[in-house]
Amino acid sequence: MKTLSVKVPDGLDAKLTAMARRRKTTKSTIVRNALEHALHDNAGKPKRGSALDLARDLVGCLEGPGDLSVNKAYFKTFGR
Repeated sequence: MKTLSVKVPDGLDAKLTAMARRRKTTKSTIVRNALEHALHDNAGKPKRGSALDLARDLVGCLEGPGDLSVNKAYFKTFGR
């Protein structure tokens, strides 16, 4: 196994130390797992598809008028 030295800010080190204590493991193990997750084949790749495909689970989750553009009353104060 190779050795890698990384400099981290004090705040991040404190969080890492606390997590290692909670999980009863080493900071190195946590960092290795985080790197594995971050470098996984699908990590960082943008999702493909239309805006509707990406937001499909949000469609219909709110109530209100379907389309504000069809009611001219909504435009009376527009731009003021």
